[in-house]
Amino acid sequence: MRSLFVLPLLLCGACTIQGANEQGIIKGADEFEFLYRVKLPEITGTARIWMPLAKTDAFQTVSVEELKIPMKWDKVHDRDYGNDICVLNAQPRDSGKTIELRYKVIRKEKAAYPAGNAEAAQYLRPEKLVPVNETFKTLAEKATAGKTDDLDRAKALYDHVISRMRYDKSGTRWGRGDAVYACDARTGNCTDFHAYFIALSRSINIPARFAIGATIPADKNEGQIDGYHCWAEFLADGQWVPVDISEAWKNPKLADYYFGHNPANRFELTKGRDLVVDPEPESGPINFLVYPLLEMNGEVIKPETTFEFRRIGA
Repeated sequence: MRSLFVLPLLLCGACTIQGANEQGIIKGADEFEFLYRVKLPEITGTARIWMPLAKTDAFQTVSVEELKIPMKWDKVHDRDYGNDICVLNAQPRDSGKTIELRYKVIRKEKAAYPAGNAEAAQYLRPEKLVPVNETFKTLAEKATAGKTDDLDRAKALYDHVISRMRYDKSGTRWGRGDAVYACDARTGNCTDFHAYFIALSRSINIPARFAIGATIPADKNEGQIDGYHCWAEFLADGQWVPVDISEAWKNPKLADYYFGHNPANRFELTKGRDLVVDPEPESGPINFLVYPLLEMNGEVIKPETTFEFRRIGA
């Protein structure tokens, strides 16, 4: 077994290397407060909301500093990935209320790490928008021709996605993590890039999985965060290897870094796709969960959601 991308993980506030902020990455570790704020729309009739609750894992230590949820709620877990999810039942009297979750986070840079007892077969199965079919298998086999090692094959797929796709949020179908759309349109955002990579990987028997959260800006110490970000991991030589293909596309000089690393200035909210929860949304399993899912009178509504951060010790 090869040991991949071993780096010292330093627990220090805003630890950087020379030029790291200019590149948008922080190595070592980062420490920050993260504010997740949701403003509810006018509630008419029956409404239910599912929101992610961040949790501690091997690469992030999460403490809840403030939990402002001014209505009845329950914490549940999805069936397959163990995400913590807040489920709220909103009434008309809750119209316009604000929900705020404030976290303190110590996040370590992520490199390849042991797979442990994870069930690899779980990450070979197709998902609603990430099928495993002959189209993906043919593309993957062509991209990996002549390579037998899973790490080398995954690197070939990584390079294939970078060269084939373009980061472009035009049109209406991007952003759903639809691997077929990404394959056909050859454009999309981070969800589309990584859905395509995961579909290719699984089609040639390389387990791969999805995670989503946010990038904490490296070039400032507080402010608003412009939306979510997601990434992927694949299994090779008994280790999970992180990749961030959309960021590698946008920053070609960091393409080697993003094959095998996530910088410390990240915050993970949930793992996985097609999340099965109880109570289940009328719309079915949750595609992925980063912004709240609000269903009202049988329709999905997008509430106003903002992310803010403040770096600690800067």
